[in-house]
Amino acid sequence: MMTTLALQAPGPDAAFEQGTIERRDVGEHDVLIDIAFAGICHSDIHTVRGEWGEIRYPLTPGHEIAGTVSAVGSAVTRHGVGDRVGVGCMVESCGECEQCKNGAEQFCRRGATFTYNSPDPKRGEGAITQGGYAQQIVVDERFVCRIPEGIGLDVAAPLMCAGVTTFAPLQRWGVGPGSTVAVVGMGGLGHMGVKIAAAMGAQVTVLSRSLDKADDSRELGASDHVSTKDEASMKALRGSFDVILNTVSADLDLGGLLGLLKPFGVLVNVGLPNDDYAFPPSAVIGQSKVVAGSMIGGIQETQEMLDFCAEHGIGATIEVITADEVTEAYDKVVAGDVRYRYVIDTSTIGS
Repeated sequence: MMTTLALQAPGPDAAFEQGTIERRDVGEHDVLIDIAFAGICHSDIHTVRGEWGEIRYPLTPGHEIAGTVSAVGSAVTRHGVGDRVGVGCMVESCGECEQCKNGAEQFCRRGATFTYNSPDPKRGEGAITQGGYAQQIVVDERFVCRIPEGIGLDVAAPLMCAGVTTFAPLQRWGVGPGSTVAVVGMGGLGHMGVKIAAAMGAQVTVLSRSLDKADDSRELGASDHVSTKDEASMKALRGSFDVILNTVSADLDLGGLLGLLKPFGVLVNVGLPNDDYAFPPSAVIGQSKVVAGSMIGGIQETQEMLDFCAEHGIGATIEVITADEVTEAYDKVVAGDVRYRYVIDTSTIGS
């Protein structure tokens, strides 16, 4: 085993502590990555604070990882020392089931191994995976993506989750030139949805509780920004959209959102609220509308997203912070006080 400097959450309500964690030795199919930047995803916060089930502490979260390859195993063919790479939400799957073979490793029939808080038999019985708020990580080469030149590692880190989480459903539901897309929420996910949908050629409208970020929306590629509290404006949008991408992890009026869709339109949910969704059956049956969900993306899809972003000059809009600022940053993310993703400079861990 090797060790690396890392940030650890000792409990759900405690401040992050700086220390060391164990990584497995580099195996024949493994890649050792020197992490440069790690994004803070809202799901990190839900997990650390015990809002999504049982957690084993101390825990190093982080699944938006960007860095450089510093060593490879003897059988590695996909990556070499010095390559710019990223790691997202998964670090292992069976590779043999139908879903894995179809490029949907996140739905592995035997269960994907997620980047943190998952059982980690490769590091020993009872061990759990530890994530990217650290200076190094060892990952099977199959779960390491190439970050193309032209995207800075700092703005690439959030693409490993926020990027693919929005790219995958937009691609799946055929967004392209001539499409009309509404993005609900202008946060870490929403701002990426706006950038990607606009780059795909869609006409994009942001739906948000306020007009505070209207200028940002337009700068990122949206043609309009509408307050969901403005009843007249929302009424005028009825029947306007082919796709609505709901990025909000809150209990919303899905029936009202469905009314904004054209016939055959789709409402895709990527946010995960605590309570069940509710809407009348007539809201979908009447005009053959669809309510869908989407969770991250497979490894091939993640690479396609990175290549797409490089082609179109897209990176996340970020604020880089130091290791000492992470605890405070969690509270700011919950309060919506970030534009639009905090990214940790991992070189500051232990300094």
